[in-house]
Amino acid sequence: MSERSEENVPPAGVKVGKPAPTVVKAAAKAGYSQYWLLWRRFRKHRAGVGGGVVLAVVLGAVGLSEFLSPYAPARREFAYVHLPPQRVRFVSAEGFSWRPFVYGVRSERDEATGLKRYAEDRGVRHPIRFLVRGDRYSFYGLFESDVHLFGVEGGPCHLLGTDRFGRDLLTRLLYGGRVSLTVGLLAVLVSITLGTVIGMVSGFYGGRVDHLIQRLIELIFSFPSIPILMALSALLPPQWPSYLTFMGIVTVLSLVGWGSLAREIRGKTLVVREADYILAARSCGAKDRRILFRHILPAMYSHVIVISTLAVPGFILSESTLSFLGLGIKPPLTSWGLLLSDAMNLHVLYLYPWLLAPGACIIATVLALNFLGDGLRDAAAPFSGR
Repeated sequence: MSERSEENVPPAGVKVGKPAPTVVKAAAKAGYSQYWLLWRRFRKHRAGVGGGVVLAVVLGAVGLSEFLSPYAPARREFAYVHLPPQRVRFVSAEGFSWRPFVYGVRSERDEATGLKRYAEDRGVRHPIRFLVRGDRYSFYGLFESDVHLFGVEGGPCHLLGTDRFGRDLLTRLLYGGRVSLTVGLLAVLVSITLGTVIGMVSGFYGGRVDHLIQRLIELIFSFPSIPILMALSALLPPQWPSYLTFMGIVTVLSLVGWGSLAREIRGKTLVVREADYILAARSCGAKDRRILFRHILPAMYSHVIVISTLAVPGFILSESTLSFLGLGIKPPLTSWGLLLSDAMNLHVLYLYPWLLAPGACIIATVLALNFLGDGLRDAAAPFSGR
């Protein structure tokens, strides 16, 4: 037996046991990936997890808007114009009912104001049924169906009320949320791509390239964002169809929103480019493109993810502002901002306050995205301490 093997033999009478549990746990923890550690820290951020849950519910609802909405978005019922939200009930004069229902509606004319008023007809009950057949729709072009999650037979079912054309507000909220969130996500995707690439090039090369890019960003920042958005949106031809207007709004928001991200990526690139592994890649003859996209970019993934979640609310608000001012999404498409434009008259808002429901959806979604971004930012910090 060699001297080395004899040194590893435990002394006589010493019992060799298993490693301590803390040692095994530390060894297992050392094998965790960066994304697993990010997820573990994020789970401890209650506000971030809550924001993620709310956002998942909103995305699921707008993604299944054809199935969840009781009516087609363009369906008009002029007999129920500006109908207040109907209350879902379980108790009536006859007692408790396991099946939810809504009362019938009767209209009457207010003699003092001349306005049309609605009142519940307690003598008529409309049970709310699930998986009912109604207006026909196409589900993302994959198949056609007429099955809706809920509905009633022989009466109205407008849980959030109707607008000035008698269109169901809940249905239009679901369809409008899909457009607003899609605009925000697509605009973030385009602006993140532009900002990341331009920021890395600016920080990596420096010199005249960096000087030219930074002056361009300062030129964009020197103008207020809303007038720029309005000016660029006004350039879109009014005769364009809805889908071209949709893509035009995405392009406009992306061209305005990439500057701040490019500056942040530039600052991080200035630090990363002096790292030892970057110098080693240069000494091995790696080309600039490989260094940028195989070494520098992966080091900023967590930063880009966090910035993306924090940038989505800004784009949603920008789209809502443009649509509210009449320069964004045009009918037959709808969005939360376009729905809010119906409530821009104080007199209308006083009489029909339920038209502010799109504003509540915008606030809830923006807060959820901000909480989610804060949670990811805290989890991505290397010395988070959470």
